[in-house]
Amino acid sequence: MHQSDSPLSPQRTEPNPTPDLLPSPRACPAGHGSRWLGEGFRLFRQDPWVWILNIIIFLVIMIILGTIPILSLVSSLVGPVFMGGLILGCRDQDRGRPLEVAHVFAGFREQTGRLVAVGALNLLATILIFVVAMALMMTFGMGQDMLTAMQGLENGAMAPGAVPPDAVGMLLMLLVVALVAIPVAMLFWFAPALVVLHPALGVTEALGLSFRGCLRNVLPFLIYGLVLFVLAILASIPFMLGWLVLWPVLIGSIYASYKDIFLAGEG
Repeated sequence: MHQSDSPLSPQRTEPNPTPDLLPSPRACPAGHGSRWLGEGFRLFRQDPWVWILNIIIFLVIMIILGTIPILSLVSSLVGPVFMGGLILGCRDQDRGRPLEVAHVFAGFREQTGRLVAVGALNLLATILIFVVAMALMMTFGMGQDMLTAMQGLENGAMAPGAVPPDAVGMLLMLLVVALVAIPVAMLFWFAPALVVLHPALGVTEALGLSFRGCLRNVLPFLIYGLVLFVLAILASIPFMLGWLVLWPVLIGSIYASYKDIFLAGEG
């Protein structure tokens, strides 16, 4: 198998199975943000068609669950389970084994309960963010302002380019919601990988490590986000088909960044 010269090459190290020895997350250079995506693409190139098939299976299941009212909550609970299975696929690729279709369901065989717990906590956090947003809208009466603005546009009373009432208040609300949502995203970014790759690590410990790993790497994640934003635009142009490649790259980049932040130096 071709060995990459990248310092982030997944062949260099393997996940430490002993969580007690998991080091404190390290701060990576800012440029590593783009290199994580490069590593994700390298993993995708090893088994591209299997990756695409796995992503299609994953998306079809999630769409079906999301469109059925009673099962829509289930999609939030099993999302990390599917993610955990695909992370296990990244680890197997890392160890020189091929990716398989079975990897998309691997999370239902390993650490299922803890991955579902991650999904449940993520769902609760999402509900909290929604409640905060609704409370702010009610407090400042922005719901009525938005309705008035929409009616004005429909009736021609407000020009399309005009600033709606209380636009400043709306921007402040979005800022507050972002201030809540970003830390929540940091809590859950690495959680499925940490849970599935370190079986003795508690769910709350995984959330804490994920948050600390993101917090110590603000600059790399800024670069990562900017590059990912550009790639997302490009992936969306040809009828969203580019996402069949970008989703595997994104998952592989999560695994690459996990290794770079948590396992660097283990040898």
